[in-house]
Amino acid sequence: MYGPESTGKTTLASQLADEFNTNWIPEFARDYLQEKWNSKQEICSQDDLIPIAIGQTHHENEALKKANKILFCDTNLLATKVFSDMYFNHCDAILERAAKKHKYDLIFLTDIDIPWEKDDLRDKPNDRENVLAIFEKALIDFEKPYIKLSGNKQERFEKASKIITDFLRAKKLGLNSFEFIKTYHRNIKIETVEFQFNILKNGIPKINLDRAAVINDGIVAISEEEAKYFSNFFDDKKSNLKLKKFVPASGAASRMFKFLNEFLNEFKVGDESINAYINRKKDKNLPLFLVAKEKLPFYNEVLDLIKSISPRYDALDKDSKDYEFIKTMLSSKYFDFSNKPKGILPFHQYKNHTATAIEEHLNECAFYATSNGKSNLHFTVSEEHRKDFEAIINNVKVNVENAFKIIINVNYSYQNKSTDVIAVDSDGNPFRDENDNIIFRPGGHGALIENLNNLNADIIFIKNIDNVIQNQSEIIALYKKALAGLLIQHQEAIFKFLKMLNDSSISNEELMEIVNYIKSKLNIAIKDDFVKYTKESKIDHLQTILNRPIRVCGMVKNEGEPGGGPFWVTDKKGKTFLQIIESSQIDIKDDKQVKIFGSATHFNPVDLVCGTKDYKGQKFDLTQYVDANSGFVVEKNHKGKSYRAFELPGLWNGAMAKWLTIFVEVPLITFNPVKTVNDLLKPAHQSPQ
Repeated sequence: MYGPESTGKTTLASQLADEFNTNWIPEFARDYLQEKWNSKQEICSQDDLIPIAIGQTHHENEALKKANKILFCDTNLLATKVFSDMYFNHCDAILERAAKKHKYDLIFLTDIDIPWEKDDLRDKPNDRENVLAIFEKALIDFEKPYIKLSGNKQERFEKASKIITDFLRAKKLGLNSFEFIKTYHRNIKIETVEFQFNILKNGIPKINLDRAAVINDGIVAISEEEAKYFSNFFDDKKSNLKLKKFVPASGAASRMFKFLNEFLNEFKVGDESINAYINRKKDKNLPLFLVAKEKLPFYNEVLDLIKSISPRYDALDKDSKDYEFIKTMLSSKYFDFSNKPKGILPFHQYKNHTATAIEEHLNECAFYATSNGKSNLHFTVSEEHRKDFEAIINNVKVNVENAFKIIINVNYSYQNKSTDVIAVDSDGNPFRDENDNIIFRPGGHGALIENLNNLNADIIFIKNIDNVIQNQSEIIALYKKALAGLLIQHQEAIFKFLKMLNDSSISNEELMEIVNYIKSKLNIAIKDDFVKYTKESKIDHLQTILNRPIRVCGMVKNEGEPGGGPFWVTDKKGKTFLQIIESSQIDIKDDKQVKIFGSATHFNPVDLVCGTKDYKGQKFDLTQYVDANSGFVVEKNHKGKSYRAFELPGLWNGAMAKWLTIFVEVPLITFNPVKTVNDLLKPAHQSPQ
């Protein structure tokens, strides 16, 4: 325990010793100085500090011999050093060295938010904030592992007890004091770390595919006329709803330019031609890029800069020009495209300006996510790039608002550090970098379920930052609104049924109506012995099925693109349900599972429309509907050292595994992701000639 006078150190040390069935030692200086005051009426002098330090250390060493795993100390030598500096403007070099060298597994810095209590030795009731700052600075300067404790005495005791219990568990995992403190300040629960270590050691249970979801067996097909009907239905209802569009946009564009970065790293300048490199690497992406790069929305901007910094550019041969173009485009000194988020990159070339993906999402908001003249758009971004997003939005938002006569409210969130994950080395120990610091990685796309959980809206549209289109927003809006109309229709039915289930007078006929709806419309099987349940058990079972968040997912036909798709999955209890599955979730050694996965007719969802409130209008806690076992184990490399890490279940994979799910086929034109820079050359991202 460490901190200014009268901050509860003695009380806390005693409480914790009792809690952990061990011993504690009081502050040696208190008894030493009290005796001096009682016998001589003298206060502490500088000559007393070394004897106090020796006495404190001796008491600790003796108590350690009797301690039950943990020893709690009412103070330490660093406190003596701080008092020396404060009262005498000097600290004996011996005391300072000892204070720096003396090690504790954990230090609790006690806050000043409890009343100051007077006694014979305490003399600083004022300026407590400044004194606390001095104490904390010493901890930082001497690089001590500490956690600040605030609150009343009971709150401090409960916090400290939990921290110590977690710390002991962390040590078993191989984390040291500083690493534990890092996880604590990130709000990463030790139970989560234990779960991740277990997954990394034993692997993730593989999904058991029953069959692919197809039209009329898990996927609903709607005609254009039906799409218009549901779109109009949504338009009729939206005035009473708060709408929000949620756009995951924090990832960097590194994958977009991966093949170009590989070219810069592996091309033998002066020793081979670009054509020779293409043949050597069997690179199919580079030739297309080089032939059609003039059609890219940023081509002229890059070219103009090259010519301004390289006056001899026009005299270069074609290979040299192409090399310079790629190098300038990716250089951190100039455009640095691969290290920027996709949202801020030029995506579409219009007649009078170039549009980013951010601008296209603003336009889409106006088309389908507007109610009562207001549109709400939420981006998840990386903290360092937020200003770039704001600059673009400030530049284009007014134009969009004026064109559509609406107001667009834009807000942002960052991926919560509590969702970061810890990596392990080949021996299963915490992975550390070249400076022996533990590596924390972002938890992946699925971490954004926390961001989604914090939104307050009746209907939430979800769409990736790179899935935009040029010039055809109307058709995108039609199907987006159709999905929302379908969602509202199902929500109204579900809410009606849940209210019926709240009425104990519900009849068996009404119960069977609900059962038929669940089986036919939600594709959820009801247990064979359901008919044998008591009425109360039937009601409870049906409420459990229906009272959960709902999503309607737009699915496109699989045209050979890599990625997962919709499947019927069977869990350990034999229950079969709809889910979106990635290839990494199946057992590739099981030929039957591989065959089922290969039979998928549709691709991952293009769009999602979500209902995250219950029939009483209360928000669901979305974190309660995640299948933690459906994450991924990824192999990564840090400066030549390989490691494994757990990634959280994907946002619309395991993170929404326990939602009510409805798959709807939508046209291929609604799916236009930009996975590589060459995708910007496709018709959906080019102005019609």
